[in-house]
Amino acid sequence: MLNSSDLLQIKKKGISPAQIEEQLKSFVNGFPFLEIRSAAEPGNGILLLSNEEIQSSLNQWDSYLQTNSEILKFVPASGAASRMFKDLFEFLDSSENVPQKKAELQFFAEIEKFAFYDELNKVCVTNNGKSINELIACKEYKPIVDNLLSRTGLNYGSLPKGLLLFHSYNDEKRTPFQEHLVEGAMYTSNSQGKVNIHYTVSNEHRQLFEKHCQEILSNYEHKLNKKYAISFSEQKPSTDTLAADENNNPFRENGEMIFRPGGHGALIENLNDLHADIIFVKNIDNVVPDSLKNATIIYKKVIAGLLVKLQNQSYNYLKELENTHITDSKLNEIATFCTKELNNQHPDIDLLNKDELVKYLISKLNRPMRICGMVKNTGEPGGGPFLTLNQDGTVSPQILESSQIDLNNPIEKEKMMQSTHFNPVDLVCAVKNYKGEKFDLLKFVDKKTGFISLKSKSGKELKALELPGLWNGAMSDWNTIFVEVPIETFNPVKTVNDLLRTEHQ
Repeated sequence: MLNSSDLLQIKKKGISPAQIEEQLKSFVNGFPFLEIRSAAEPGNGILLLSNEEIQSSLNQWDSYLQTNSEILKFVPASGAASRMFKDLFEFLDSSENVPQKKAELQFFAEIEKFAFYDELNKVCVTNNGKSINELIACKEYKPIVDNLLSRTGLNYGSLPKGLLLFHSYNDEKRTPFQEHLVEGAMYTSNSQGKVNIHYTVSNEHRQLFEKHCQEILSNYEHKLNKKYAISFSEQKPSTDTLAADENNNPFRENGEMIFRPGGHGALIENLNDLHADIIFVKNIDNVVPDSLKNATIIYKKVIAGLLVKLQNQSYNYLKELENTHITDSKLNEIATFCTKELNNQHPDIDLLNKDELVKYLISKLNRPMRICGMVKNTGEPGGGPFLTLNQDGTVSPQILESSQIDLNNPIEKEKMMQSTHFNPVDLVCAVKNYKGEKFDLLKFVDKKTGFISLKSKSGKELKALELPGLWNGAMSDWNTIFVEVPIETFNPVKTVNDLLRTEHQ
């Protein structure tokens, strides 16, 4: 099926013929749905921490910050901002010259509240000889939108979210990139005042990010009295996935196979390349101004402190499991920890003999660990935290997308509908084993948790293969603990008008 040109194409990407064969099989066979035992909820898979536990976790993290451990903040930042401006693009392309839709009307009614207003106003004066207010008075709305989105203006329609002006302060305007610098300084700074932040960016925008970083970094180091170590990476070409046609053969254009980015799950490769003890994961657009950062800072420290506590206990137990004369009572203690604290449920654990129990406990304790902040779902139930059945017959917490759930099965659908929380991509991860060696995170990916979606290219329908999501199947075989965090910690910007919400003003 693969010709010499195909083999050269995949070699350049770092993809093997065997991987292509595996991907084509996935198009034919699809991916199995995961079996849900129940939605995770407070008291059953989601921890509700008491005030005492919150304070204890805060103290634990503050103590950890005084060690020489490497702490890193990992920020997926490759997302383009184009979807933020969907309504404005539609207005620009429409036959209407005056805004009609609710989103368009709100944008113009409150335009002065946007952090980018001053920059946009300058461009309008330069390109059209009129200020924004003058253009609005003349009912010339489209030039304003064009100046915001096009390359002859601010080019916001083509820039990444991370480089847009989000928030206004008395002395500056900040991008999400800058907000992550400030936020990171508040909970990842170690005893030497060092702050490590890694941004994953697209190849086309990398130079823009690096330029932005060079322009503003020294100012923040001086203002916050911190030393930053900022790094960037891109999604690897080897994680691109083959597109297929309706017959599950490679989708081709001008004879060449078409590949697509494999989704955010590809970033497990980027995460795996980093060397740190503790890694925070948070999306680029989930930031707030300084006046509202307090809840975020507190709960980032809380879940990190809990992680350190559980990791230390796991390390101690793993060392004890090396003792061939370990007592039955100690084994029972470790098994209880594994079941109650780490939520690993083995239906037949009482039937295991001593050697089997030791082997099982080591396999469950000696793996990466993550604490996931969960917020209450105030909308329709969907993907989120569930207790699911694993291939080895055990049950553990997993973050599922709705595409991983068999919605045609009324029983499974009902379980999904009982979901009360969702994951706002608020994770803190421990990626080293009890001997201080870094885990190979690629060994803990469940490759059967990808999914197939329908897309189109050049007017033709194609099948796209998504890799297991970064916080879904890519972390499937990690120890996972869910903790409820306040909704105030979740403030994403999906549309430009989200910047008008109180949380971003």
